Amino acid sequence: MEGLNYIAAAIAVFGAAIGAAYGNGKVISKTLESMTRQPEMAGQLRTTMFIGVALIEAVPILGVVIALLLVFK
Repeated sequence: MEGLNYIAAAIAVFGAAIGAAYGNGKVISKTLESMTRQPEMAGQLRTTMFIGVALIEAVPILGVVIALLLVFK
């Protein structure tokens, strides 16, 4: 059963990474789309985008923590 912990940890990290990559791509593409529609709002949109990307990047960090808990349990 020890091997299943490693597989579960790998799946947790993989899922978190894929989800964060998709989320970041979506946020950045929509921000760029908004900047082309309203260039005068570019500064505010960029700030909001960075905050959103930072929050999305918290997900893979939690995935790594869960994976470490599964491996070293």
